[in-house]
Amino acid sequence: MDEVVAEKYKELMREGFKNAGSFEEPSYFIDSKAEGIHICGKGESDYINVYVMIKDGIIDDIRYLCSCDPTANVVIEALCDLTRGLSIEEARNIPKERFYEWIGSEGGGVRRKVWGTIELINRVFNRTANYASPE
Repeated sequence: MDEVVAEKYKELMREGFKNAGSFEEPSYFIDSKAEGIHICGKGESDYINVYVMIKDGIIDDIRYLCSCDPTANVVIEALCDLTRGLSIEEARNIPKERFYEWIGSEGGGVRRKVWGTIELINRVFNRTANYASPE
């Protein structure tokens, strides 16, 4: 694992993973296993579930539950921080460089996991783009 990513993970552990959690009735539920995108590995117990709450067309809150490696955990924390307060369209178009900046690195598997995370949210948001917002 990249040294910068390892330090970011330690920081998240000290802070208590502020974006971890779930909602009873999210506007969007994103399941990495169901989508076939293996951000955190290909093990049977590895998964990332993302819960998105939309209010007035904006991502009001976003949380996740996961069983994954530290690098994937850091990337999902970045996703939550970077997309909260954005419209779905803005979240769909978030550049990978914003993740690298938030994380402080592109190494240690970060690029692949960022790509997978962006693909994951886009797959779900694109599928629902022609429907009314689930507010």
